[in-house]
Amino acid sequence: MPEEPPGPTDLRGARVLVAGLGVTGRAVRDVVLARGASAITLDARAPDADRHADDEVDLDSVDLVVASPGWRPTAPVLVAAGRRGVPVWSEVELAWRLRVERARGGGPAPWLAVTGTNGKTTTVGMLAAICSAAGLDAPAVGNVGTPVVEAATAPQHDVLAVELSSFQLHFTASMRARAAAVLNVAADHLDWHGSFEAYAAAKARIYHGVEVACVYDAGDPLLEGMVRDADVADGARAVGVTLGVPGPGQLGVVDDVLVDRAFHLPVGHPGRAGHAAELATLADLAHLAGPDGRVAPHVVTNALAAAALARANDVPAAAVGDGLRAYLPGAHRVEPVGRLDGVAFVDDSKATNAHAAAASLAAFAPGSVVWVAGGLAKGAAFDDLVRSRSDRLHAAVLIGVDASPLAQALARHAPSIPVEVVDPTDTGTVMSRAVTAARRLARPGDTVLLAPACASMDQFASYADRGEAFTAAVRGTHPGS
Repeated sequence: MPEEPPGPTDLRGARVLVAGLGVTGRAVRDVVLARGASAITLDARAPDADRHADDEVDLDSVDLVVASPGWRPTAPVLVAAGRRGVPVWSEVELAWRLRVERARGGGPAPWLAVTGTNGKTTTVGMLAAICSAAGLDAPAVGNVGTPVVEAATAPQHDVLAVELSSFQLHFTASMRARAAAVLNVAADHLDWHGSFEAYAAAKARIYHGVEVACVYDAGDPLLEGMVRDADVADGARAVGVTLGVPGPGQLGVVDDVLVDRAFHLPVGHPGRAGHAAELATLADLAHLAGPDGRVAPHVVTNALAAAALARANDVPAAAVGDGLRAYLPGAHRVEPVGRLDGVAFVDDSKATNAHAAAASLAAFAPGSVVWVAGGLAKGAAFDDLVRSRSDRLHAAVLIGVDASPLAQALARHAPSIPVEVVDPTDTGTVMSRAVTAARRLARPGDTVLLAPACASMDQFASYADRGEAFTAAVRGTHPGS
């Protein structure tokens, strides 16, 4: 049983340093000011910040530091704060401590929390849609866009579907989610965390203090270990999800039907072992299928995780199918953007690491993909990705400043496929040149898939900007096309 978290935080008169003045930092500033604290903002890139360099901050006049997600633990001002005994919180930690009572009564809105290297945004979106289908006010918040601190201090919400990154979890200690899921953990953000072990440990924080259910992929030993080691509330359960027939206490798939053997009947009910609740069918996910009409396995896994979290909050079984049918994915996530000469073009610019790209490629038929990949590699290796998905590839077009690691992995593990490298020097036309090369390599029936496996900041403002450039090039609206 985890120790009791601190009670509500009274910020009146507190002096708060807000590190970072992006969307999250501005929300934090507004909330702490509204609660009677003073706020000093620090951001070298924000003209309206109060301070622009660490040496302009007097930490002796600071009671609390709230760090935006992009701030590494090694940032000098955060290290210095820790040495002085000044607490450093994430915005999520602040949000948890400032939660308000729901307008409908019954205490603050419970949190249904999701993390993972990939699939977080999709799962949280599905979860919000399922809860909404049950008549709940259930916004998707956190890493998905709306700051958690805004939602946690708004009384109209019944439950929060919270997407959390490893950055946010690193400085979070008090949160006790009603139910939480880790979808997967693969090497990513190691430059921020310092090691894979530290990255995984940050993800595992989401299970601390969970009240009802720790949801995980039943086939992943790493996640199973996280659940086993978690310090949770008395009575909290481990709930696995599987693409196969579920065992007791799991959710899975039977004859194209998503079924629940975890929350279908109360624990101890005499008929529990021999029954399951039907939640939805694969047809309810048909609108999320790829160009070949198949629903990718990771999409089904995300749907099962979302269903498990919703069911942990007593959402009726019937709402799962209704919510999944209503869910619409965000842009740049396996999004068909055009068809030219019998070739489909799909934007999955959100696939910013090898694990995400592998899941994206797995959704397509063998030998059918002209893969547009590359960008800012962040020191990542791609041998496992290419080795495991080389059967999907017909050709590859490489973009970005870090094309060499991908080119070398392709040469080692897929030497027979043609590879074209787009000269990165003219950033303005890089995507139009990539699409032109991909069209030349593709055959009718192929899919040109933008699943970069890399970050976008080398040549684009964001993964969304990269995806929009791809779409514009496909549709012939790019100025360089």
